[in-house]
Amino acid sequence: MSATLLIAQRELGTYLRSMTGYVIAAILLLVDGLLFNIFAIGGEDKLSSVVLQQFFFYSSGLTMIASVFISMRLVAEERQTGTLVLLTSSPVQDGNIIIGKYLSGLAFLALVLALTVFMPLLILVNGKVSGGHLAAGYLGLLLLGAAAMAIGTLGSALARTQVLAAIFSGCMVTAMVLAWMLVQVTERPFKDVFANLAIHGKHFLPFQQGTIHLRDVVYYLMVTIVALFTAVRVMEARRWR
Repeated sequence: MSATLLIAQRELGTYLRSMTGYVIAAILLLVDGLLFNIFAIGGEDKLSSVVLQQFFFYSSGLTMIASVFISMRLVAEERQTGTLVLLTSSPVQDGNIIIGKYLSGLAFLALVLALTVFMPLLILVNGKVSGGHLAAGYLGLLLLGAAAMAIGTLGSALARTQVLAAIFSGCMVTAMVLAWMLVQVTERPFKDVFANLAIHGKHFLPFQQGTIHLRDVVYYLMVTIVALFTAVRVMEARRWR
């Protein structure tokens, strides 16, 4: 556990010391603010709960995109620069490497999400904000980001370069988003299968509306665990090549 935390601390420090992390955070906050002002607050008058729902809807898409770009460097950069051999030859297990790097990316994403809290609080100027709705929405964003970050970590473990890692991760996340669209054009039992597989839609909608269901929490945790488990196996397979 100490090795995992040391790796996580080292990687988080890299995000905070490099321009890449600040550029990703700045772009996310800028785009999120623009979407919030144009689509959530702008236009005709809306109920405060509707504005909050729209904020979480747009933030969820940006969270998935940010997760892909944050995670693309986790393992692929080490392989690209040739430092992965040094890391894997040290007395650290592959699981410690993957989990440590994953936790650093998730911690950085959580910091960026925390910076967006002022946006929904702007609703208090002319309306009311439910603390429960706010908490449920941000829990949903964090769980969604955790799942997307785990998929991104898997993509980074598979790729040799950061660009390929972003492409692999983006394709996997996009496929899981598009699964919800397939629900609209398929019949049972495939309709239920696609609905349960979709990373957005069925599972994030309750959080967006201020409701927490155990099945949705379990879904995001399972996606995270499976993706990280696969990433560890990929690392182990590459070690013995």
